[in-house]
Amino acid sequence: MREYCLIVEGAYLSESEAEHALRDPFLEDWVEQTGSFKIHNMNEIQITAGVTLGSLGVVMLDDRVFEIASADAEHPLSELKAKGVAEALRRQDMFDEVAVKPRDELEEV
Repeated sequence: MREYCLIVEGAYLSESEAEHALRDPFLEDWVEQTGSFKIHNMNEIQITAGVTLGSLGVVMLDDRVFEIASADAEHPLSELKAKGVAEALRRQDMFDEVAVKPRDELEEV
């Protein structure tokens, strides 16, 4: 299976800031729905079918440019799952640009 990732752009200065931008809207929704949050809930919060918030990692590629991919090598993002994550990110409006790319074809950014 070919592994996919998301390349996103946003006004974030570090991986940590971009990771917070990725997670915060989903965490807020979870708290509104359940009334509480604990760190183990990260693996319960579904972003799209088959992808949980806790399964994603963020890596800074360049100023304001980040890669979001599966942090679990045994469960990489398929094209369908990556597109689902991209749509969820667009709905949350966390990043200025969101693109889905095969990880093995990433160009130097």
